[in-house]
Amino acid sequence: MTLSQMQKVPQPGDQAPEFTARSTSGENVTLSSFRGKRNVLLAFFPLAFTSTCTEELCDFSRAQFDFGEADVEIVPISVDSVDSLRAFKKLESLSMDLVSDFRRDISRDYGVLNEEKFYSRRAYFLVDREGIVRWSHVEAHGGLKRDNAEILSEIAKLR
Repeated sequence: MTLSQMQKVPQPGDQAPEFTARSTSGENVTLSSFRGKRNVLLAFFPLAFTSTCTEELCDFSRAQFDFGEADVEIVPISVDSVDSLRAFKKLESLSMDLVSDFRRDISRDYGVLNEEKFYSRRAYFLVDREGIVRWSHVEAHGGLKRDNAEILSEIAKLR
């Protein structure tokens, strides 16, 4: 990651960049629609149907109750098409909707697009009810991921 890309990654205390994108539900997801209602975990993942991404999203799906109890909506985002994400969601029986960043605008706005490979880096942004980033983490490479326990620990700091 170059210095210019690092500078674009929202840090704790920054306003989270707004976006609207299509999801596997067929509806658009807009970040500001959660404002005043719920905290949001934006979870960028490189590509559907890959091993680490599958493991990560299945872990999220199994722990969705824990995230719900912590009043956090998980919003997984990848550059895959909506149709591809729907197939992935069905194959893995995922409980949450997935968001398509097919045009790569969201990944660019969050500074996590790998321009060489044209997909996003694995990254996490915990956004509070006011739309402020409270925690962020960008993995060094796509084979790494945060455990739910670590993410839930960061969420607990919001209270």
